Amino acid sequence: MLDSRRLRTFHEVVTTGSFTAAARSLGYTQPAVTQQIRALEREAGVPLFTRKGRRMHVTEAGRTLARHAEEILGRLRDAEQQLQALARLRAGRVRVCAFPSANATLIPETVAGLLADHPAVRVELQEAEPPESLHRVLSGACDIALSFSYPGLRPEVPPELAEIDLLEDRLVVLLPVGHPLARRRAVRLAELAQARWVAGCSRCRANLLQICAEEGFEPDVVFTTDDNLALQSLVAAGVGIAVAPSLVLSFLNLRQVTGRLVEPNVFRRVSAYALREHVQLPAAELVLEHIRSAAAARNGC
Repeated sequence: MLDSRRLRTFHEVVTTGSFTAAARSLGYTQPAVTQQIRALEREAGVPLFTRKGRRMHVTEAGRTLARHAEEILGRLRDAEQQLQALARLRAGRVRVCAFPSANATLIPETVAGLLADHPAVRVELQEAEPPESLHRVLSGACDIALSFSYPGLRPEVPPELAEIDLLEDRLVVLLPVGHPLARRRAVRLAELAQARWVAGCSRCRANLLQICAEEGFEPDVVFTTDDNLALQSLVAAGVGIAVAPSLVLSFLNLRQVTGRLVEPNVFRRVSAYALREHVQLPAAELVLEHIRSAAAARNGC
């Protein structure tokens, strides 16, 4: 069996390029690093480094071990963080990671409900777009992630995660209030083929390109931002128009911008994700229950 502490030291030597640099990075003395590498070589049964003059070289066996070391140490870090997450959940502290429009709508309603009904449960909020939010759950960096996907662009869900469907969020087109099509209840994308466009996050941009292609045109994207307020300001300033989810209509901050339904109907699916073994823990269960309630009040918007 390879010792994980020695494996960490080996990985640091390979990464930094020398025993001296690894010792400095780890807070060890150089002789301590040398002793750990020698012990690891005895465990492995082969030399991991050779010296040519003053220069140190990784052997073929060392390169083989180095390829595995990063994955092994990454899995150990994930395991440690998931155990810490379990302890936090048992103490009633739940870390939720959500995308911006969910943080501005579903999360405030969720936290308000929890404070009223279960004040002992504390929610700590993070913000990230998918798939980063799902990676944080897998690594133990957060406990529950709110994520979204578009038709035809749905990512594969890792088997370790439980998926809880929340709502279908219909897309709208954001227009300046003086736009000729702003008088309509709904607007066909094909009618906007000649417009300039402002695109959102990478997933939203990919969806915009796809739905416009299905309507027979390629949008002229003149600006891209994942900031919802900046998106609205760009539309208000006449830079371009944008497609956004209906959740954004809940916090339109500019009177110069209006939202109109997109035709044909396009939805994004919003879901919550958590490690399967954490879903039944009381604190996580309560937070998920209140997230579902907040989503149910908006479903179909």
